[in-house]
This record gives sequence, structure tokens and C-alpha cells, in this order.
Amino acid sequence: MANKGPSYGMSRDVMSRIEKKYDDELEARLLQWIKLQAGADAGEPPEQGRYGFQQWLKNGVVLSKLINSLYPRGSQPVKIPEPPPSMAFKQMEQVAQFLKAAEDYGVVKTDIFQTVDLYEGKDLAAVQRTVVALGSIAVTKDDGQYQGDPSWFMKKAQEHKRDFTEDKMKQGKNIIGLQMGSNQGASQAGMTGYGRPRQIMS
Repeated sequence: MANKGPSYGMSRDVMSRIEKKYDDELEARLLQWIKLQAGADAGEPPEQGRYGFQQWLKNGVVLSKLINSLYPRGSQPVKIPEPPPSMAFKQMEQVAQFLKAAEDYGVVKTDIFQTVDLYEGKDLAAVQRTVVALGSIAVTKDDGQYQGDPSWFMKKAQEHKRDFTEDKMKQGKNIIGLQMGSNQGASQAGMTGYGRPRQIMS
């Protein structure tokens, strides 16, 4: 992992489990999509594998180009500095801008990685998850901004809203659902009054 010494004990165990979640095949597909979607100036990772993937995305510029490419020209949400940021806090700021824009685009909070997941390489599988969620929403929106093969991402399930008229709503209040049970065939035969002992016939 970048900028980190070796992990020991429990932290090493946790790190190895996180690293196992990283998908090398998925990396190749995401790489292909990001380059196609963000354009030729997105460049290439310096090397194959998770470390190259991290270094490529780490300063936030490629991710910012990716999210901007999902919007029509002139309405891009993230400002990209020229030249790219070189100071650590500026790079992290750029990543944070991407994350905010991704959430505004529709990526749910549980699918959004933390800045340190990418910057310090703590959880690159979470980074993959965010990019996949972004791709899925772009395919689902089908607004002409998505570039690439739509089968690369699954469409998100869309809400099926139903509008009922006032009359329908009132009718629904008069229906007793079956889960309430039924009193058909019920009688009070054989029941005793409250507080009285039951009569035992001999």
C-alpha cells in the first residue's frame, strides 16, 4: 500500500480481507469505461494492477473528468485545476469534490468511498464500487451522456410510483385485509362470564 509501512496482527488481517475484495477483472472493465467516458486526456494508469489504478485516480483529476463527462457541456459540476494539483491536501480536496458530485448525481452514500480509501489505498474495492454505481446510474438515466457498452453496468431498479385518486383511497379504508383474520363461524357458545369459574361436568 502507498505511503504505509507493513501492517501487523489484526490490521494486517483486515487489510488482506479488504484486498481480496478488489477485483482485477473489474479493474480492466472500469479502466476501459473511464478512458472512453472521460476522453483521451484521461491518460493511462502508470502500471497494471491495484497500485497503478490507485495512482491514476489518486489526485482526483481523472475522477472529476469522469463525472463531468456525464453532464452536458457547460453544466459540469467539478472545476478541474490546470495544472493538476500536486499538494496532498489539494488532491484530497479534488477527490472530495468528485464524491460530492457523485452523490448529487444519484450514487447512494453506502456506495461512496472515503477519500482515504483511495488516497492512502485503504480500500480500493470501495473505489471500484463507487465507479460501478456511477456507471449503473448513467446507464439507467439513458440521457445520451453515457459512452460505452450499456451491458457493462446493470441498470438500477427504478421507482414505480402509483397515484391513487381520493375516492380509491377512501374505498381502501373500508377493506379488511385477510391478515386481520376473520370472525366467520365464530360464536360465544361454551364461554363463561368473566371472573366465574368454569363448570366441570362429571
